[in-house]
Amino acid sequence: MAAPNIVNVSTIIGKSATVALASTNATAIVSNAASSGKVFKINMIQLANVDGTNAVDVTVNLYSQDDIGGTAFALASTISVPADSSLIALDKSTSVYLEEDKSIGVVASVANDIVVVCSYEEIS
Repeated sequence: MAAPNIVNVSTIIGKSATVALASTNATAIVSNAASSGKVFKINMIQLANVDGTNAVDVTVNLYSQDDIGGTAFALASTISVPADSSLIALDKSTSVYLEEDKSIGVVASVANDIVVVCSYEEIS
């Protein structure tokens, strides 16, 4: 379980993940499996509130294990996203590397009101 040397990469694949948060439980956005041989550079996480009336509180966590396991470390904590608005929780100026056996998940205070888009590079 080691991070690949990104100086000698052979492949960089641009990817986007999209998730509609259907519950108030933590939901995985991106997960890098143990022994994947890859590192993910997370470039952007955008949260859109699709409720036309109410604000929703969101938390974005970096997890110490894949599949939102282990300990959660907040990247953005309990931020209110107004009705019909979007929040950029992470962008290229604050990008993070997701090593093997790590993941990113989002928790919302209300189900079915937040849609998440995550842009990242899969490096191997």
